[in-house]
Amino acid sequence: MTTTLDQLNAATPDEAARLLDGLYEHSPWIAERALRRRPFVSLAQLKRALVEALAEGGRDAQLALIRAHPELAGKAMVAKALTAESTHEQTASGLTHCSAEEFARIQRLNADYNARFGWPFILAVRGPRGVGLARAEIIDTFARRLANHPDFEFAECLRNIHRIAEMRLADKFGFEPVLGNQVWDCAEILARHTDPGYAELGQLTVTYLTDAHLACQAQLRRWMHDCGFDEVRVDAVGNVVGVYHGSDAAAKRLLTGSHYDTVRNGGKYDGRLGIFVPLVAVRELHRAGRRLPFGIEVIGFAEEEGQRYKATFLGSGSVTGDFDPAWLEQRDADGITMREAMRAAGLPATLEAIHAERRDPSRYLGFVEVHIEQGPVLNELDLPLGVVSSINGSVRYACEVRGMASHAGTTPMDRRRDAAVAVAELALYVERRAAGVPEVVGTIGMLDVPNGSINVVPGRCRFSLDLRATTDAARDALAGDVLAELAAICERRGLAYQAEETMRAAAAPSAPAWQKRWERAVESLGLPVFRMPSGAGHDAMKLHEVMPQAMLFVRGLNAGISHNPLESSTNDDADLSVRAFRHLLDQLNEELS
Repeated sequence: MTTTLDQLNAATPDEAARLLDGLYEHSPWIAERALRRRPFVSLAQLKRALVEALAEGGRDAQLALIRAHPELAGKAMVAKALTAESTHEQTASGLTHCSAEEFARIQRLNADYNARFGWPFILAVRGPRGVGLARAEIIDTFARRLANHPDFEFAECLRNIHRIAEMRLADKFGFEPVLGNQVWDCAEILARHTDPGYAELGQLTVTYLTDAHLACQAQLRRWMHDCGFDEVRVDAVGNVVGVYHGSDAAAKRLLTGSHYDTVRNGGKYDGRLGIFVPLVAVRELHRAGRRLPFGIEVIGFAEEEGQRYKATFLGSGSVTGDFDPAWLEQRDADGITMREAMRAAGLPATLEAIHAERRDPSRYLGFVEVHIEQGPVLNELDLPLGVVSSINGSVRYACEVRGMASHAGTTPMDRRRDAAVAVAELALYVERRAAGVPEVVGTIGMLDVPNGSINVVPGRCRFSLDLRATTDAARDALAGDVLAELAAICERRGLAYQAEETMRAAAAPSAPAWQKRWERAVESLGLPVFRMPSGAGHDAMKLHEVMPQAMLFVRGLNAGISHNPLESSTNDDADLSVRAFRHLLDQLNEELS
């Protein structure tokens, strides 16, 4: 018999605690403390109360909870002394049927992990889809996490404990994240297509107009047709465009979407999540035979990452009328021009056709984008959703410091003109300066000593500068200070330098009205509203140039890592993102009706 929120809210404290028994291993106090916050309007709100209750318990109580968990495939499993919940979870992942070799490997990992951290390894073995991880995935994760810092690993154990509790709670309440499962499954299906050279390694790479890219394009078209879009087409640059008409086909449209290309050896959610979420939402409208007083246009942007050609935001840029004609003559690593690649893909490859894709902003209400966070903030806070307040402005430089290469053994320390040490000094300044201002970041991501040798004082050092901030003024202040420090360091050390600006992007603050709609959508789920800037660039930055925009972030797993195969999300978080998107549609419906 399943539990309902009404039953939980109406129950006595003892009865309510019994209804939530078993969520956390031998630790009923967490549910008891969370229940003081009744009534709950949603399971999401109850989950958040459980997270906060454990956080308030302090480190000693948290450590006791971690130590209350059994080892994976450990003595308790062999002795059949696990709780019913743990037995179900370890059985679902096949841990009760390990081969002798797998069992021995897990035992070694258990011993090494306990020796390093002093507590058992915790992993939500039912996985992000809730159907169970493969044993190989469990073993690989176990081995990878052995290298974590103890403080990080402590927090990672707690995050996995909350994920375990989330799935146990769903079992008690008979809840299945149906919409989230659809999004999660779409990510898995589309990730089957990957470029040659990466497919053989099991890696995901989809670059502009390759066979894998065209296969993704075809799949998105099929899904749009299946979801009930009235118009589906591939435009002149390879964007996949679906339109679901409003009650009046001539009504203004809400524009949404994201990109379906990837970085090399990337993840399954970056960009693509922002396509799947509105597809599922439109399918629900179509199934209900429902039309809104506005249309919905979803675009799977063909290119955002700039991997095959140096044409970042090509897909969204064509929609805003910002397509650089010089891009057509760029060549990829195999010498194929973009124009040739377009023609081979069946695209017209003419500026006339591309320029015709420019949208008239007056025909649109605005642009919204759902995106995986690509960072650790939501993951650390254990929050499934965040509302983006601004997309950071950025500026990049290609730099070089020049000194004098000399013998490492015969050149005294006080007579060196070491280019690399100067850059190291600058790197520490960038770190210190950026850390001193909220929501400002600076990175020297590339360092190169041309023709360097172990016994030569570096005479040249090339490096990159990537400086970002939520406002253009803060970005420019950071850049001014960093370049001034570079000049001062070089003057003091007797060095020369050059710094060439290679990219500048304006900050894109969210339109207040659209940000507020996302906030109301999050609140409707019973979740706290967390506002945050986006340090990464997104297609919304381009649309910001011509219409109001706002973004919703979805928590990522594995410390929110992105541009990496470990990029992941859960079906529950995906479900919440679809529900938030649908609530935004409902708000617009009320406003325009």
